[in-house]
Amino acid sequence: MPASKPLVIVTRKLPDAIETRMRELFDTRLNLDDKPMSQAELIEAVQRCDVLVPTITDRIDSKVLVRAGEKLKLIANFGAGVDNIDVKTALERGISVTNTPGVLTEDTADMTMALILAVPRRLVEGVKELEADHFKGWSPSWMLGNRIWGKRLGIVGMGRIGQAVARRAKAFGLQIHYHNRKPVHPSIEQELEATYWESLDQMLVRMDIVSINCPHTPATYHLLSARRLKMMKQGAYIVNTSRGEVIDENAMVRMLAAGELSGAGLDVFENEPSVNPKLLKLKNVTVLPHMGSATLEGRLDMGEKVIVNIKTFADGHKPPDRVIPAML
Repeated sequence: MPASKPLVIVTRKLPDAIETRMRELFDTRLNLDDKPMSQAELIEAVQRCDVLVPTITDRIDSKVLVRAGEKLKLIANFGAGVDNIDVKTALERGISVTNTPGVLTEDTADMTMALILAVPRRLVEGVKELEADHFKGWSPSWMLGNRIWGKRLGIVGMGRIGQAVARRAKAFGLQIHYHNRKPVHPSIEQELEATYWESLDQMLVRMDIVSINCPHTPATYHLLSARRLKMMKQGAYIVNTSRGEVIDENAMVRMLAAGELSGAGLDVFENEPSVNPKLLKLKNVTVLPHMGSATLEGRLDMGEKVIVNIKTFADGHKPPDRVIPAML
């Protein structure tokens, strides 16, 4: 890195406090109108800067990285997931990659729990009924949903967020089950009274609600395939606040429309920002615009992590949130 302030290019609008601090510490170029950069603009950026600060919607793939200039030595991702970055190619070219883990755990878990409550109890449907002036007074048989107390929740991916979801769900009386690459520490299992399933197939057939909390990697693409979706109970619900690519979305839509699944709560989609129009027409689906981590506190925490990673790297030290292949 140069002795002078490193040239940092930020691809999207960040909170004012973060942008101000970045301008103080670095030679920072901001994206004030928040317009997503095209691939050509990203290539121009990596040819000029010492540090690139992309977000999860910026595709920093091999086509971009092979055009990077010799100055680029750090990609400080504004986000915990790094499936938007070709990390392998970056490391091969001597470019370090960092992310912002941990700071979004509680926010995402809150939103997951909100969907776990909202979908079986038909909260969004109820709002729409009021807005359409269909409410004519209480009725013992109108807008009936399903109780979640005592139901089985299967968590796919028992990392930080999965465990935070489990703690919330346990307080609501759900029985906690999970599938992970390996079991969590016995003390965590005991705390959560959680049951581990080495076989995802065996877990899915028994669950009333399935929550997707694993990252998107080549190994988890369409982890919930059409075959696995068909294994689930007809009365089951799916909640996804992770990445849309983990589920075969077209297969899920067909099953939801046919009543082969009871409902879904989705904060992410397979082809973002495009949303399957069929999903928007289904009454048994609650959709949100990828806002699981959208809290002011979370965004500020993310920005502070980005700053620490850049400053540490610029000072000649290893940044605390380096992404290494073993993590993927």
